[in-house]
Amino acid sequence: MQTFLQQLVNGLAWGSIYALIAIGYTMVYGVLQLINFAHGDIYMIGAMAGYYLGLALGVVGEGSLLHFVTVLCGAMAICGGLGFVIERCAYKPLRRAPRLAALITAIGVSLFLEYMGQLVFGPDPKLFPPLLPARPVAAIGGVVINTIQITIFAVAVLLAAALRLIVMHTTMGKAMRAVAFSHTAASLMGINVDRVISFTFILGSMLAAAAGILVGISNPKVDPLMGIMPGLKAFVAAVLGGIGNIPGALLGGLLIGVAESMVVGYLSSTYRDALAFVILIVVLLFRPSGLLGSPSAEKV
Repeated sequence: MQTFLQQLVNGLAWGSIYALIAIGYTMVYGVLQLINFAHGDIYMIGAMAGYYLGLALGVVGEGSLLHFVTVLCGAMAICGGLGFVIERCAYKPLRRAPRLAALITAIGVSLFLEYMGQLVFGPDPKLFPPLLPARPVAAIGGVVINTIQITIFAVAVLLAAALRLIVMHTTMGKAMRAVAFSHTAASLMGINVDRVISFTFILGSMLAAAAGILVGISNPKVDPLMGIMPGLKAFVAAVLGGIGNIPGALLGGLLIGVAESMVVGYLSSTYRDALAFVILIVVLLFRPSGLLGSPSAEKV
């Protein structure tokens, strides 16, 4: 039981990170019907931005909460700007093009960010600055929870709550829901669809950056290719919860994280990466719309 509870805590921490990345996938799909495969690489840019911001702040030994918040906000701002540039330069010109063209472009943007990252940052892994000390906070029945895990939970919950507040209780959030329902109807009601789509990319990219910082403080080895596997797993989490459904993305991320942690604890870490794709196959076979998604009728 102790092993189970410890792996559950570890899995919820990793699942919170997957959930933040998955939200970006599902938000973009909801308003644009596009799988933004470059999203995992924006998460990588967030981690690398955090690395250089930490060095600029002089974090060498033990950091502080102020260092963490400063780096987190800085990385989110950088990736928010990057998301805006990507949407305007790569996706907006293809708004009326066939959906396959946008999908291929997303893959191209992903490869561009990965190899440009290797060129700019260097291919060697880098040790993320210790923005927060990893100290045990509680040990209940042998289950240890440290400050890093508490921080991950707190940041994920706060960002998810802020996102819900934006989507459900602001004018831009209402516009996002209208655009997700119908671009044509939204534009007829006077909504600037392009502005809403850009805002969605910015918001999703900022959440991916936050996930990158959380990974950096929990697994302090960052490199330009670190976004490939977490990006794919977050996509699986979005599909598992129901692509286009924000609560579904949260649920899917947590489930993927917990399932991976249990596999590592009870079987072997060798199967960790394969598990997400097994789950994807099972979901597509038995519930293609995801756990919280609803089947969509297709007009013919």
